[in-house]
Amino acid sequence: MGDNLKERTAKGLFWGVVNNGTTQVLNILIGIFLGRLLSPEDYGIVGVLTIFTVIAGNLQSSGFTQGLVNLKKPTARDYNSVFWFNVLASITIYIVLFLAAPLIARFFHEPRLVAVSRFVFLGFFISSFGIAHNAYMLKNMMNRQIAIAGLVALVISGITGIVMALNGWAYWSLACQQIIYITILNIGRYCYVPWRPQLKIDFGPVRQMFSFSVNILLTNIINTLSQHLLTFIFGRLFTIKDVGNYSQANNWNSKANMFVSGTIGQVAQPVLVEASADQERQLRVFRKLLRFTAFLSFPVMFGLTLVGREFILLTIGEKWIYSIPLLQILCIGGAFMPFYTLYQNLSISMHRSDIYLWCNLVQIVLQITIVLLFSHFGMKVMVVVYTLFLILWLSVWQWFARHLIGLRFRHALLDVLPFFIIAAGTMILTWLLTHWISNNILLLISRVIIAAGIYFIILKIVHATILEECIAFLRKKVGK
Repeated sequence: MGDNLKERTAKGLFWGVVNNGTTQVLNILIGIFLGRLLSPEDYGIVGVLTIFTVIAGNLQSSGFTQGLVNLKKPTARDYNSVFWFNVLASITIYIVLFLAAPLIARFFHEPRLVAVSRFVFLGFFISSFGIAHNAYMLKNMMNRQIAIAGLVALVISGITGIVMALNGWAYWSLACQQIIYITILNIGRYCYVPWRPQLKIDFGPVRQMFSFSVNILLTNIINTLSQHLLTFIFGRLFTIKDVGNYSQANNWNSKANMFVSGTIGQVAQPVLVEASADQERQLRVFRKLLRFTAFLSFPVMFGLTLVGREFILLTIGEKWIYSIPLLQILCIGGAFMPFYTLYQNLSISMHRSDIYLWCNLVQIVLQITIVLLFSHFGMKVMVVVYTLFLILWLSVWQWFARHLIGLRFRHALLDVLPFFIIAAGTMILTWLLTHWISNNILLLISRVIIAAGIYFIILKIVHATILEECIAFLRKKVGK
């Protein structure tokens, strides 16, 4: 049983890396084309709407995706109940947001938001038809199928967005890209999932899951506020162009940290739920996931901090130069975001959605307070304060992990700190070796190659177990 779980976890992580790695490479290519074709104002117009669309999506799914995954053996009746709840809830929410569009435009002092928001909000209504199917795929760890469906949706939507931008559609190309992505993704889910919704509407399973899922719902909303807090505040305090620069920086930061967060998120909850009957086993599984997260996250995010300037200038141009320092600051905090994913999945797998809720609720209240206290110092200082708080707040999650599975702070540090030190040292050494290079293309290539080589060599020298296991698994896959 243990070997079976270990094998499925390894496969899940492998396909998670393939999925998120390929997805982020494509996202980078699409982002480069759109970044060169569109202006900061275009990104700002769509960027300020993100918080509304994601919160609406949270309300629509109401935490029932996690509720279904957390069930030992969900039935067709469970999936059907969640499906119809999502669809009916999304209709109601869309009507409310449609009517609220003028108020949103007035809040951000941008009249164009009325039409754009009403169109963009269609995305979460369309996604409601695929939430139950997505839960089915996550529960059954269909990570290869998730990868394929996501990649097809990304390619089609990305090409559409680029073609529209080339033809002068400006911010509408970003809006249409979102809608097409969700539509194609749902089609892919229906192709892979054998379950089909029935016309019979029965909210019995939803009521049974409600006490657990409502905490997930509230927490997801709080998480959304936390992740998009600065965009919302900046949209009120600064110009749309300033918001666009921040949105571009946050966009690249999110692409990078989601490579790791998405990989971990696809396997963490199902694996931790399966191991929950044995606390010692669950602790071993969690610590291994903790090490894998550190192994990936620190070099990826610190690496983007190192090459952020050259990357932005070479890919999307000097018009985005003001986004560079924001990107570099955000990437430092972004290195710690995947750990949030892991700790949050631990609390959910232990049926402690109350911890998930209250820990995030206190976090967002403190974040808003601290950020606003520093608002008169300008955007850059607000981003620094926000980043420092994110890093420090992880200690609160660790405190709860200590009480849930007995993970001591000392052991967590032993799992994470070596990768932090090696990754940070690698980037400092790489900078020292390359800072004299004046050509941006040569500088970017040199830093990527040198940093990757140094990181790999150091891990081999210290005989890092997680690296050896990854190499062994890849050899096994290639040998098949």
